[in-house]
Amino acid sequence: MDGKMKYEPVIGLEVHAQLNTRTKIFCGCANAFGGEPNTHVCPVCLGMPGVLPVLNKTVVEYAMRMALATDCAINRESRFARKNYFYPDLPKNYQISQYELPIAEHGQVTIALEDGAMKRIGITRIHMEEDAGKLVHDEYQPLSYVDLNRTGVPLIEIVSEPDIASPEEAASYLRAIREVLRYLDICDGNMEEGSFRCDANVSLRPWGNETLGTRTELKNLNSFKYVESALAYEIRRQESLLEEGQAVIQETRLWDSAQNRSFSMRGKEEAHDYRYFPDPDLTPLIIDDVWIETIRKTLPELPGARKDRFINEYALPFYDAGVLTSGRELADYFEDCVRQVKNPKLVSNWVMGSLLGLLNAEGKTIEQSPVSATQLAELLTLMETGVISGKIAKTVFDEMVVSGKSPKAIVEEKGLVQVTDSSEISAVVDRVIAASPGEVEKFKAGNTKLMGFFVGQVMKETKGKANPEIVNRLLKEKLG
Repeated sequence: MDGKMKYEPVIGLEVHAQLNTRTKIFCGCANAFGGEPNTHVCPVCLGMPGVLPVLNKTVVEYAMRMALATDCAINRESRFARKNYFYPDLPKNYQISQYELPIAEHGQVTIALEDGAMKRIGITRIHMEEDAGKLVHDEYQPLSYVDLNRTGVPLIEIVSEPDIASPEEAASYLRAIREVLRYLDICDGNMEEGSFRCDANVSLRPWGNETLGTRTELKNLNSFKYVESALAYEIRRQESLLEEGQAVIQETRLWDSAQNRSFSMRGKEEAHDYRYFPDPDLTPLIIDDVWIETIRKTLPELPGARKDRFINEYALPFYDAGVLTSGRELADYFEDCVRQVKNPKLVSNWVMGSLLGLLNAEGKTIEQSPVSATQLAELLTLMETGVISGKIAKTVFDEMVVSGKSPKAIVEEKGLVQVTDSSEISAVVDRVIAASPGEVEKFKAGNTKLMGFFVGQVMKETKGKANPEIVNRLLKEKLG
């Protein structure tokens, strides 16, 4: 944030992550995105009279995995509560959640700041709850339809401490949480489909003042860009109010990405407005040490640890390691390639450059890559062993993307094997020098930048197949 601001932003985030269990949290209905409206439902998730919820054990274990991965303390006893409110997509008129006794508390994640420093962001609590349904608004008529397929889908809510000081830090924190969830394989992190979304609480206070200001809540932010934009707008809005001597009203606001502004939705509810009370149909959840340790043993290498290992084991720069470990599948791809090439920095350059450039341009993930790790490793091996040049390697890569053929097949079909015969290259160098007397004279007079011209001419005549090292050596010898 601008250092000239009179006020310090104080931000806390509430992340809602849909768990990718096979079934819902309290019934056997399919936990699947999409489907015809109101087809993944049953009397339990529809809230019919007389039905009883049964807790999905896998939901508990997924919540425990996230708790352990974020250094939370797992409570040996936790309870489910009814959060009472009326909304058309909430059939029971209450949501089963956790309140006074959540499954886990007092954790942390560490984020990297723009200046390279690391910052700890505290996690207040993680609790389990069921999702609500959704309203589908008619595009042409003033009508809304209710789709209850999402009702009862398992969520964990991850509530941060108000340790976040800027929109950029908020986005960094969200990325860190999403990375952990995806590494644990308990949430796909798909913000567009709503399986990873957040609410943000933000207030301002004068710099140096420990008293928190009046906070507003921004609901259902479903992209990193929107989170940053909404928080930046809200900080400016609150600052303007305070500068004009007006009070900030505690309220819930929605973000309009089309107009790039927030607008008031309702007054902000407090906990007592929901009339929480223990759910009488669900017994307390008891977790013992044996269960915790069993789950701990299932944890994979997490993003932070993997990043540190990439730096130490592969001698990668901090930035490279951060990019390559930003997703488990991407990190796996890199390591699959390194096992075959043995040159980590070369692999890093190609994965971060040509490969990610291609995927980003086409809106694809690493799992959808048209070039496998084995194929890329084969291409880099051809380059490292001098069979093809770096320039030819890029041509072969582009052909691999289109045809799906192996690098060796492409090199053989198109006759792209690098020319390493010194006598053959020497003859080309002689012809280039003879055809460029003016450039030769200028080079010998001190214009050494012309070396690039001569190299380019040789590469042009050999269609890029001459070994660059031999070309440079011969030109230096012949040009004196």
